[in-house]
Amino acid sequence: MAAITSISSSSSSLHHKFHSTNVVYNLNPIFDTNPSFFTTKTIKLSNKRNSLKIQNAATKTAKSPAEEEWKIKRQLLLEKKVRSVDVKEAFRLSKENNFVILDVRPEAEFKEAHPEGAINVQIYRLIKEWTAWDIARRVAFAFFGIFAGTEENPEFIQSVESKIPKDGKIIVACSAGGTTKPTQNLPEGQQSRSLIAAYLLVLNGYKNVYHLEGGIYNWVKEGLPIVSDEDEVQ
Repeated sequence: MAAITSISSSSSSLHHKFHSTNVVYNLNPIFDTNPSFFTTKTIKLSNKRNSLKIQNAATKTAKSPAEEEWKIKRQLLLEKKVRSVDVKEAFRLSKENNFVILDVRPEAEFKEAHPEGAINVQIYRLIKEWTAWDIARRVAFAFFGIFAGTEENPEFIQSVESKIPKDGKIIVACSAGGTTKPTQNLPEGQQSRSLIAAYLLVLNGYKNVYHLEGGIYNWVKEGLPIVSDEDEVQ
């Protein structure tokens, strides 16, 4: 994103008309259907008399594994033979073969409804910190009317490791699922939160990783059992 670093004008106030206007945005959404990071490089409005410059004072430099290009993530998932399973097979595997359903959706969505016995470790969380970078991202989300922006959960792998051993059998689930399978419109498939999570898991030594095709949406659509946190407390 960007922060205002300088405003200069030869007159006492900015004139309401500009000879030339150049607006450059670079918005990079990560994940699934919800944008998680925005980086605005430069916005420049200028004419002979006045100039307004907004420089990128809060640009995230280092790229995390989750931000890797989808093409590279997909290649590793295929190399590691991360298999996609439909919801009925996932249900059977969880009941008969000790597979754990790892639900990587936001905590609030998980609490509302999830497969019975599923474990929740959100891969993206609400932005928590107040660094210049985080404030810049909050502003970017607000610009698009999104007041609950998310960020990558830096404790994702650590949290999974505390709940599931490296030799555990995992089916990773999110809302829609995504796919590594090519289609006519999507020759490289479709990235999703669950596929990003699966990528991070195999990257960190997990060997028995499956992916839920169609996500929780298809699970509910097929009428498979779901529970809420309130149900499990009772």
